[in-house]
Order: sequence, then C-alpha cells, then structure tokens
Amino acid sequence: MRQLDNILLSSYKKVYFLGIGGIGMSALAKYFLAENYEVGGYDKTNTKLTDQLIEAGAEIHFEDLGAGVPEKFKDKSNTLIIRTPAVPADFGELLYFQNAGYSLFKRSEILGILTRNYKGLGIAGTHGKTTTSTLLAHILNESELHCNAFLGGISSNFNTNYIGHPDAEYTVIEADEFDRSFLQLKPHAAIVTAMDADHLDIYGTEEKFQEGFEEFVALIETDGLLIYKYGLPLESECPQLSYAVNNNDADFTIEDIRFENEKFLFTVIGPQWEWENVELGIPGIHNAENALSCIILCLWLGLSEETIRHGLSTFRGVKRRFEYHIRTEDFVYLDDYAHHPTEIKSLLDSIDLIYPNRKKVGVFQPHLFSRTRDFFDGFVEQLSRLDECILMPIYPARENPIEGITSEKLLEKITSPKKILLSPDAIPKYVSNMKDSILMTIGAGDIDRIVEPIKLTKKG
Repeated sequence: MRQLDNILLSSYKKVYFLGIGGIGMSALAKYFLAENYEVGGYDKTNTKLTDQLIEAGAEIHFEDLGAGVPEKFKDKSNTLIIRTPAVPADFGELLYFQNAGYSLFKRSEILGILTRNYKGLGIAGTHGKTTTSTLLAHILNESELHCNAFLGGISSNFNTNYIGHPDAEYTVIEADEFDRSFLQLKPHAAIVTAMDADHLDIYGTEEKFQEGFEEFVALIETDGLLIYKYGLPLESECPQLSYAVNNNDADFTIEDIRFENEKFLFTVIGPQWEWENVELGIPGIHNAENALSCIILCLWLGLSEETIRHGLSTFRGVKRRFEYHIRTEDFVYLDDYAHHPTEIKSLLDSIDLIYPNRKKVGVFQPHLFSRTRDFFDGFVEQLSRLDECILMPIYPARENPIEGITSEKLLEKITSPKKILLSPDAIPKYVSNMKDSILMTIGAGDIDRIVEPIKLTKKG
C-alpha cells in the first residue's frame, strides 16, 4: 500500500473522475466543487447525481473519449485523476491517463488523505453502515459539534451524500470494505455494525474477509474508541464498547422495541442508567440497533441525552433504506437497498413487527452472480418468507454470468405460495391493482428505476 500522507492536494487545481456518478465518487466530487476546484469526468449513465454535479459546475460526459478528454484536463501537472474500481482496466481514458503519467488515485486513497486533517469517525460493516453514518452525521449536525460527512447514500434530511462544515472538528466516513478501501483510513473512532461474509469475489474466503476488518480496527487511534456489535470477533488497542438488541451481556442494549401511535420507540439501557421512550424518526429493528451504536459514540463525544434524543427523533433516513413511497390504509409501498440475506431478514423482521398479519409482497433483484451463488441458500430462506415473491433477472454490475446461477434457479427453490419471474418493465403493471398488501422493492442494482413507474400506476 502506498504512503499518501505527503501528497498535497492543494498543488492541484483540477480533478477528473473516472466514474463520477457513483454514490461515493459523487460525494468526493461535491467536496472538490465546494473547494473551488475545476471538476470533470466520465460516467456510464446519466442520473440525478450527475445532473446535480453538472448543475454545480462539473463537466461530465457519458462516452469513453480515450485520449480525447477535454483539453482543460490535459495539464498533468495540476490535474488529479480519481478512479473507481468499477472502471475496467482496458477503459480508454484510464489507459490514456496511465500512459501519459498522470497522478492517478483510487477514491479510497483520496478520502484517506482528506480525512487525515480531521478526527475521522469511521462507520464500517457489511450491513447498516450507510444508515448509521447518515444518522451519526445528522445527530452531530443538530448539535454544537457539527461535522463533515462522506456518505454512501442520499440523506433525506440533507438531500445529499456530502455534508461540508469547514469549522467542524469531526468527519464522518462510511468505511467501505469493498476492494479493502477502508484500510486507507486512520479513524479516531469507529463503529463496526456487522461482519457477515460478502465480496468473496474480492477477498476469496470468509477468513480473509474477517482479516480485513481486523486490519481496519487496528488502524483506530489508541486514544480513540471501537464500538462494535456484540459477538463480533474484534480486538483493538483502543478502548472498546459493545452493543446489541435484547442482550444484557453487551455493554449497551435496547429493549421494548415497538411501533405505537405512528411512532417507533424503544428503551436504551446503559451502564447504571436507562432511557425510556426513545423515539427514532424511521422504523425498523435494524435501524434501532444502528441508532444504539450512534448513541454510544455521541455520548463519548460529550453530547447530552437531550441533544441525542432530538437528533434521533428528527432523523428522516436515507434514500432507498426502508423508504416509504405510499402509505394508505389498504396499501403500503416501500423501497429498500437490501441485497444480502441478512439485510433481507432485517427488513422482513421489521415488517413483521410493524405490519403483523399483512400480506408481504417482495420484488427482488439479485445483485451479482457471485453473491447469488455464495449466498444462494440464504436468499432462498429469506425470500420464502414472502407471501408473494417477484424476481427480476440478476443485475451483473461488474461481472460476467456464472453457469447455473440465474434467477430462474433461485425461483425454483423459493417456497412462497405465489412466485413469478418478471422483467423490470412488466412489474409496474403487474402490481398496479394490488391491495391489502405491503409491497417492497428490494435490491442494490438498478431496481430503483421502477420506483416511480410503480407509484404512477398506483396513482393512476
């Protein structure tokens, strides 16, 4: 791993992104725009995020220009190139920059440089890190401390994935385990929400995956703090605190989780104290667990109970995380990013708590052939809990097909009373007449493209 501490970002005037429209890359682009750099780059698809960046002054195109990149970014002495791992090695613009000797960095490397100027609060974990980091940023920005934040989702409170507060001492960073990106960070404190194996196409084995998290927590400053879900096999030289739902063996726990009078409430139990009727602005058992980790960190940072309670109750969540789109007496529609069996379990557990005895209909788009293969039985188990399961074809992202791994094979094993495989275009019409149901669109690919069409057919 290269040493980046001596790289001076101030020596560059222009920043060019290969894959500027990704959720993590776009947050960095927003930072550089706010710092008055000239920003440009490529992305495969025109999206709301790229539209926002163009409106803010970025110069973006959607085809591989090879050596024909805009002239203003051809001075390699003052142009920094940032790439996403999703850009293939044979991509024309990437090859041009490599052959021409530009300063070329991964997003994680630049994020590591930026956050070394602040006290970094790193949120890691296979599940929950986006909601947890966004909630933490919200609580801090509702307090006297404030913070900067680089988030892996769009905050419903701020309507952005980048929060800039130049006078803040702390920066909240979503510490992504993909491609071992989080090993570029040096956090002052960190939360680890989960370590269920994932990205085995990168790590190879579950043991190697776990080693990645062990290396991450070893990076925490010794006078900092590690907060981790109880039971995770982690050790660090800094102080450590654990948390869990309904488990008094953890240092902190929550009990009496309930949905009452349209409010999501629970009790927080800490060492020698108890907070009753804590309200969280979004429902979900998994969200309550994530909130508990934020409570611990905020207490360690010196915030009061009153300030923390206010931040929790005014939190509006993250786009595509248990995001409601329709709520009527006879029909509820929500969209969720869950793309791993554990995440789907958390989603369905929360639906069972909030809407007991209601018909559950799930539209699921598997994400990656390798993930579908590695967790096939887990997907079957959780999706079989649905009263009606609607599958979409597998979203390949960066992968080529794997023989024998298809949505058809998944559908064969699912035991839901009603099940069907549909193309994305057919789904809005298929669900248009549904009533007396909880409808969920679930997945991490491009399933979000059918959200608005579903809403339109329901309104029609």
